[in-house]
Amino acid sequence: MWAESQLIRAHSKRTAGALRNVVTCVPGIMPGPVAAWLAAFVPSRACGRRAANVSPATRTCLALAVALAAILPLDPTLGGAAEPVPPTTLTVQEILDKVDDLFRGGSSYGRATMIVRTEHWQRTLSLEMWSQGKERSLYRILAPKKEKDTATLKSGKDLWNYLPKVKRVIKLPSSMMSASWMGSHFSNDDLVRDSRMADDYDYEKSFEGIRDDREVVDLTCIPKEDAAVVWGKVVVTAAKPDYLPVSIQYFDEDMALARTLSYGEIRPLGDRLLPSRIEIVQADKPDESTVVIYNELSFDVPIAEDFFSLRTLQQ
Repeated sequence: MWAESQLIRAHSKRTAGALRNVVTCVPGIMPGPVAAWLAAFVPSRACGRRAANVSPATRTCLALAVALAAILPLDPTLGGAAEPVPPTTLTVQEILDKVDDLFRGGSSYGRATMIVRTEHWQRTLSLEMWSQGKERSLYRILAPKKEKDTATLKSGKDLWNYLPKVKRVIKLPSSMMSASWMGSHFSNDDLVRDSRMADDYDYEKSFEGIRDDREVVDLTCIPKEDAAVVWGKVVVTAAKPDYLPVSIQYFDEDMALARTLSYGEIRPLGDRLLPSRIEIVQADKPDESTVVIYNELSFDVPIAEDFFSLRTLQQ
């Protein structure tokens, strides 16, 4: 048989190791004496002399060994198989930074759908958005028709709204920062706030384990005394192994839950794997919500320096 002759001639160390692996990987398949004989036979250089005395039964076992060597995995210690890569472990600060920078880049462009549900009405907006770092961003409504071209420009701490029906630009005073943005459950202040949790809060890991059939970690953040933040506590929940956010809970100064941001529907957006759906729910209005669904998002796109201007806002 061709397979038999190939086996008999195979006296290289590599072939010997492979065949020994077959013997060790399939205990009980070969008769014990034949397996032992095969292990002793293969390393020998006197293949030709031993081949002359091979019986028909042994020839059959040898052919079986060749077939098994082709289909069974080799012993990792013989074949040099790579060790499994351990999951990445991040520090608490690294997790918080990842959550803060989730949708940030040197620049970005995207389109999204925003669905606002209140006790009395529901509406859906299509949005187009640009950003450059943390300081500049522009949001423009594409639909529905009656609100088309309504836009918001952020530059540093300043915020302007453009109202196309009256063709007027309004700079929002600080007294309106807590007001609703575009009728949603997000505030104007949410757009301009640039605080970082790792900088403005003292933080610790408060839970790590299985919850709702997935492994998560909870990070509890308490504001520093000199931090310019409005929350009494923030709890970030991230899922392993990628540490993408599951939810962020915001508590007021009396430590009562004020609102919850929930993240879901993870998929590729640009060159990142990100949650494409964000929902915000106010604790005092649990039946109301605002959902933002990212339809497309690109990072580090070229944007002219003068793009974030009042002129662009009105176009």
